[in-house]
Amino acid sequence: MPLIKSKSKKAVESNIKTEISAGKPQKQAVAIALNVAGKSKKGKKK
Repeated sequence: MPLIKSKSKKAVESNIKTEISAGKPQKQAVAIALNVAGKSKKGKKK
């Protein structure tokens, strides 16, 4: 199933669930979903 290209919270959540169900680790799924949405993770570690 293709990922949703939207910045909405629902779209990001849906994309994370899709990636986790595809067998990706949680952190990787979040990174992919945020990348598709065009967002960056807030509070990056240095």
